[in-house]
This record gives sequence, structure tokens and C-alpha cells, in this order.
Amino acid sequence: MTPMLPLLIELGTEELPVKALPGLAQAFFDGVIAALGKRGVAIERDAAKPLYSPRRLAMLLPGVASEQPEQRSEVLGPYLNIALDENGAPTKALQGFAAKAGVDWTALEKTSDAKGERFVHRAVTPGARTADLLQGVLDEALAGMPIPKPMRWGDHPYGFARPLHWLVALLGDDIVELEALGIRATRMSRGHRFMHEGPVWIARPDEYVEALRAAHVLVDPDERRARVVAEVEAAAQAAGGSARISDDNLEQVNCLNEWPVAVACAFERAFLNVPQEALVETMEVNQKFFPVLDAGGKLTEHFIGIANIESRDPNEIRKGYERVIRPRFADAKFFFDEDLKQGLEAMGAGLATVTYQAKLGSVADKVARVAALAEAIAAQVGADPTLAKRAAMLAKNDLQSRMVNEFPELQGIAGRYYAQRAGEPDDVALAIDEAYRPRFAADDIAASQLGKVLAIAERLDTLAGGFAAGLKPTGNKDPFALRRNALGLARTIIESGLLINVRSLIDAALRDEKIQHALNELRKATGPDTEEFKKQGMTEVEQQDWFTVMTSGELYDFILDRLRGYYADRDVPAAHFNAVAELKPASLTDFARRLDAIGTFAQLPEAAALAAANKRIGNILKKADINIPLQEDAALLREPAELALAEAVEAAYAETGPALAQGDYVTVLTRLAQLRAPVDAFFDAVMVNADDPAIRANRLALLQRLAQRLGSVAAIEHLSG
Repeated sequence: MTPMLPLLIELGTEELPVKALPGLAQAFFDGVIAALGKRGVAIERDAAKPLYSPRRLAMLLPGVASEQPEQRSEVLGPYLNIALDENGAPTKALQGFAAKAGVDWTALEKTSDAKGERFVHRAVTPGARTADLLQGVLDEALAGMPIPKPMRWGDHPYGFARPLHWLVALLGDDIVELEALGIRATRMSRGHRFMHEGPVWIARPDEYVEALRAAHVLVDPDERRARVVAEVEAAAQAAGGSARISDDNLEQVNCLNEWPVAVACAFERAFLNVPQEALVETMEVNQKFFPVLDAGGKLTEHFIGIANIESRDPNEIRKGYERVIRPRFADAKFFFDEDLKQGLEAMGAGLATVTYQAKLGSVADKVARVAALAEAIAAQVGADPTLAKRAAMLAKNDLQSRMVNEFPELQGIAGRYYAQRAGEPDDVALAIDEAYRPRFAADDIAASQLGKVLAIAERLDTLAGGFAAGLKPTGNKDPFALRRNALGLARTIIESGLLINVRSLIDAALRDEKIQHALNELRKATGPDTEEFKKQGMTEVEQQDWFTVMTSGELYDFILDRLRGYYADRDVPAAHFNAVAELKPASLTDFARRLDAIGTFAQLPEAAALAAANKRIGNILKKADINIPLQEDAALLREPAELALAEAVEAAYAETGPALAQGDYVTVLTRLAQLRAPVDAFFDAVMVNADDPAIRANRLALLQRLAQRLGSVAAIEHLSG
């Protein structure tokens, strides 16, 4: 059995890019694993994972086979009719093949395929030593790393993310003779830049992590991350609060430090009058500090910095950290105070001079459109239309504030503070902020009713305007973020359970004067031939109406397409989604209810058979070559099975009508499942396409009514596969 040996490869560099570091480490790890597998070298991964710190990328495997298994090769040669002449002597083709294989032609074997018998050279060679393969493994792993702009140093022809300064390569107890980027491998690593002098001797790969820990380097990112959290939480608790530790900030701090040490700091309490989001943004994004919150979740004057050193004078580090944020805080306070002097309403005057989009007018024009939509939506969902309009009219004003100019991510948040200071109703102030939610993929939707109204109105106008201006996404290009807006709109409606008619709202948004003007230009530039429509008797106004209706349907389908991914992420089968999407419910909340009901129905034992039957009925109706009555005639029902089905369908209509009207789709589908037996009996005993046209039409009418009720919740035939 081939011995298994631990393997260590460490690339020692200058400080690597913080945001790229985890990805580089994973790519190096995956690259080595792939290159070993390509060569057939067995490995034991166990809990192996990428190891890294700001100055190193490391690959540590607990077990790697010391050599490859035997290498078997098979090379096909010429067919016998080409390889041998009429006397059975080898031709030049066979002799050349044998020479290339390094054997006499008589040592070759024969094999057969569809074309006949041919010569083949089979060979078995001992596997190579893994140590001899590792140079190729390392080269492939380095070549495959995602480094878009490699740094070059000295007069070398090669490049890497950062200059390489040392290389460690050990297989078991032995150094592997490797070279990378001009550096030859040794067993000497390096410890902390300031807290450990001299090299770090690595006797064996399995001693690597501990050896570096002794040299004040935590090379395991999980261990380092846990230390950051523990240090920060302890320091925050000592300051009388709790630390705000966001995933993004924690990851960046983890990639900036090899030996993290928390330093408790504070700033002047006067700065707490500034919106805390601006202060948090400065601390986290600009300085990678951790804010400290009180028991109510509000910002305190304390924060925690992370030093990459155990300093003999922590106070000096603390002073430096406090000094570096003070100017940014002072700027934020100045901007905030100046904005308050101007007032939120006065800020809105400048929106008329800011272009939103060339074909759609100014930001002020957009505000007016959103306000009109917000009023209409508020009336539908039971919110106050007057407050909805007021919130919409103020929601973009903070774009003209000094604070948002300096901190763009505070759009809406700053507006909420200014609205509160101006004495606006709390609902209005909150809605100004919540209009932007969800701000990112994992963000929650707006919590307040007025916030939901504004979020929907804002996205409806963006979508309608984007489609009218010809800005529909193509490939990866989405200049108006229409995909994100469509998903935000759908999520807000569905997760709120709002029963609003999205299709009518889309129509209303598209009927705005400026959007109609943009649509008219788009129709003339890209729409059907105007002259052809004139031949059909359509006036210019009728053509524009037709184009508006087409755009409305296209926009609705676009929103549904965003929902496809949303539900796929929630493991909803595509067949279920397609079954509901085919009906195109006007309400997205109704869409969600139907989808839930289909999920329940699909679990019933009758579901598959009824779905198949409905598909069969659909095919029969499509092929019908006669006019089908709206209702079957009881006097023309002949067979017991069709009489029984007609009775069952009538009962199903009567018993599912109220539930269907109330949107109780689970009850509807559960009741319809009882139709399986009479439907099966009908198809077993009744010839639908009877010779008598009247009988045939009557049976088709019965099936048509059955299909209409079976498809009343969703196109269940999609469940039949």
C-alpha cells in the first residue's frame, strides 16, 4: 500500500489585497487539489481548508500518496489492412507506429472496433514519485489563480498578486525541490512582521499551524476570526455595551491582521447628534472599527479598533485610532448641521434641475409620478393617500443634501432624520427611509405600510420609465437596475400579502405623459411598421394604445421572470411555477397563494393522474374541428360514464365556487382531486369523437367545462411532466 504523507506548501508574500485574499486562498487550495487529482495522486482531505493571512497563502493536506499508482496507457494503431501487406509483412505505417511506441511490431497487441481489427500498444509504467510531480502541480495551481492585474517586481518576466518572498514545501519530513516565481522552497517560514524576529522552522507539515502560532501568526482564518470576535466582544462589554459586528467588516478585519488585538476607544459625545448611520459608516467602511451599541441598539461614544500587534503602549494606538476618525466625524456633523439649516422641503427645489433620464425628465418629474402612484396604491391597501403623497414628494429631497453627497449610501436614511427634525409625521419620515428597501439581495422589505406603498410606487415608475426609454436589460447590462427593482417590487407585494392589481398599476404608470412620450418615440424607432398598421385602419392614437398594452404585458412578464429565480431559491419546482405563471394572475399575492396551493395539491395521490388527464383534455380540445358549446346538453348525454362525469363536474362547480371567490385555493384543488375517479371512468368507457357531430360537440363541451375548473387555480397539466 502506498504510504500517505502530509503535504505543506506556503507562499510567503507582501500584504495581499484584503477583499481578494479569501478568494485567492481558495483558488490556490482548489488548484492544488485539482492538479493532484489530474495526476491520479490519492489524497486525504479530512477537514483540510485554505489557510491564509495577509502575508501568506498555504495549502496543508493531512495525507498525500507518496507516488502515483501504476500508469496504464493504450494507443491505437493502424488497421490490419493498412498495417500488413498481402504477404503479412509490416508496412511502413505499422513500422512507424511501433517505432514511435518504442517496441518491435511483433510486441504489439490487437483489438477490434466497428471498423475491424487493428494494432494497439498497451503499456504499464510505475507511478511517478509525488515529490517529482509537485512542481507541475504548483505551476498549474499558480497559473489558474484569478489575478486580473498581476504585480511585477524586479526585472522578472513573471507576476503575482504581490511579490513573493519565501516558499515552503514539505512532503512528510522532506523539503520538496520546488521553485515558484524565482524563489526556491525551504522549510523556513516567517512569523509576525514586528513580533517575531528571524525565520520559523517547520519540521513537518502537521506542525505548521502551531509553529506559526508560536511566532504570533494565526494562519487559520477561522481561529483568527474567532479571536477577533472574542476580543471585540470583551472590549465592548468592558465599555458597558455590545459590539456591532457586521459580516463584511469582520471579514475585512480578519484579512488585515495576523495577530489581532482589540483596542477600546472613544469619541466626543457631541458627535452622537449626527445620524448614527453616518458615524457607523465611517467607522466600519473607512476605518474597519467596530461600533459599540447600548442596550437599546443605539450608538454610544465607544468603538473598538483592532491592532495587528500586542503593543507595549496601547494608549498610543488608541490615540491614533481616535485621532483618525475625528476629522470625518467633524465633517459629518458640519454637513448635518448645514442641512438642518436648509430644511428638507427646501432641498427639493433643486431636483427640477437634476436630470433623471434624458427621455423621462428631471428627478422632480419622477417625484411627481411616484407621488401619483403612491396615492393610488395607498387607497388600495388602506394607507392614508395624503400621507403617501407627502412622503413621496419629500423622499428624493435628501439627494440635494450635503450629507448624502458625502455619504451616498445614506439616501433615504438622511431624509428620515431631516423629516423628523422638520416635524413631519413619524409615518412619513419612516417611509422616506423605507422606500429604498430592500436595498440589497438579503435585505428585508419595508416594515411600515406607508414604506411599502412608497417602495412599490418608486419601483413601478422606475420599471415603466426604463421600459419606455428602451433601457430593458440585455445580457449582463442593466443600467437602470431594472432586474433588482422588479424583484424588490415583487418581494414587497408578496411578503406583505398586499392584494393589489399589479397589471392595472403598470398600466397607470405607463400612462404618464412623459412616459407616453418616451413610449411613442420607442414605438416609432423599434415598433411595427406604422404604414402597415395604417393599412389595417389603425390611427396613430390606436397604434400608441396598442404599443402601450404590449409594453405593459412585457413588463408584467419581466416581473414574473424575476419571481422565477426568487422561488427557485426557495426550492419551488419549476413545473409548479409554470403552472401558475400561465394564468398570469393580476395580483402577485394571489400568485403566491396559488403557488402554495399547487405545492399542497402535488402531494395528493390523485394529482399526477388529474394533471395528465387535463393535459389530454387540452390536446383533444385543440384538435377539435367543430364549434364547442359553452355548456353541455343533458339530453345528449348517453353513456353512464359521461352522465356520472357531468354530475361530478356540476357538483365540483357548486362546491368550489365560494372557495375560489375567496382565494381558498387549497380547498378548491383538494375538492377537484375527487374528480379523478369519474374522469378515469369517462376516458375508459366513452369515445369523445363520436360519429354523431352533436354527441361529439356535447362531449367536448363537458370536457371544456371540466378543463376550465381544473385550470381555475393553475394550469395543472404542467405537473404531468
